[in-house]
Amino acid sequence: MAWIHLLIAAAFEVVFALGTNATEGFTRLWPSLLTAAAAAGGIFFLSLALRTLDVGVGYTVWTGIGSIGTVVLGALLYKEKITLAKLGSFAAIIGGVVLLKVAAGI
Repeated sequence: MAWIHLLIAAAFEVVFALGTNATEGFTRLWPSLLTAAAAAGGIFFLSLALRTLDVGVGYTVWTGIGSIGTVVLGALLYKEKITLAKLGSFAAIIGGVVLLKVAAGI
């Protein structure tokens, strides 16, 4: 169940990151409320995951998935470019997440 909580937390992290861009410096009410709720949801589900997972593993996987999701959706929603350097970084993040999961014995 911890990994499911972690995936939910990562989804909230992506919404938080993308929502922060839409707030325009927290001057727009609805995007600001959505962003605050996503931040709270992400931290809540991360805390549930960390009941079982080591904090180093859980936090790193959470931020890794959040980073990849933010870059991919940023490209789709905001027309940001995905460069070769970004693709290499994705590979490094995914490799790190896989190794952490293996090291955690799960």
